[in-house]
Amino acid sequence: MTGTEIFSLAGKRALVTGAGRGLGLAIALGMAKAGAALTLCARSETELEAAAGAIRAAGGQADTLACDITDTQAFEAAITARPAYDIFVNNAGTNRPKPLSAVSEEDYDAVMGLNLRAAIFAARAVTMRMAAAGVAGSVINVSSQMGHVGAANRTLYCASKWALEGFTKALAVELGPQRIRVNTICPTFIETPLTRPFFEDETFREQVLAKIKLGRIGQPDDVVGAAIFLASEASSLMTGSALMLDGGWTAD
Repeated sequence: MTGTEIFSLAGKRALVTGAGRGLGLAIALGMAKAGAALTLCARSETELEAAAGAIRAAGGQADTLACDITDTQAFEAAITARPAYDIFVNNAGTNRPKPLSAVSEEDYDAVMGLNLRAAIFAARAVTMRMAAAGVAGSVINVSSQMGHVGAANRTLYCASKWALEGFTKALAVELGPQRIRVNTICPTFIETPLTRPFFEDETFREQVLAKIKLGRIGQPDDVVGAAIFLASEASSLMTGSALMLDGGWTAD
């Protein structure tokens, strides 16, 4: 393939978790435009149906999977009942920013339970189906710049994303012989429904902008091109890598 054809996702089936809003929704819409048939997964069936309807109205293909991925057995059962996917965007995540002195065990369970435990077992379920079907698939774990640096009030989040980075490298080694690629996307602060309230604090906003060399908060669409790249043949020799979308945050 040459030119833009190498970025085509035509004929591919893609599953995106956390697809009802924010990054997951933007990635799902972008992949649908690139030709993939989408399965949108999240807890909110109303949001999923609205997103899938928008994809279908634009001439794309989409269905939904209303599921809480922290229920690992239910998620695995749902995946086992479906044909293998070519692309998996392991995107669902959360954050509870606070100093470690204020972190509770419930905070730990919530952040690590979704960002790490659920992500690991979701990847397990999807890649087992890929391997069984002989699919040379692409797994895209949505990590963060905080998987490469530290920051005050983000001990849990950083711990979860650093762990996800290590998991990604190990799984890439494990699944390489089966031609299943595993990479991460590492965005800086992106303005989404989850993060928008944080930016109402002007001091916090200015601190963030001071670290982003390009001088602006990221938007969900800033992540779409990278996701399509990692899902497509354009990245066919890339696995076990982290794609930084941090506006230069980690450059110094």
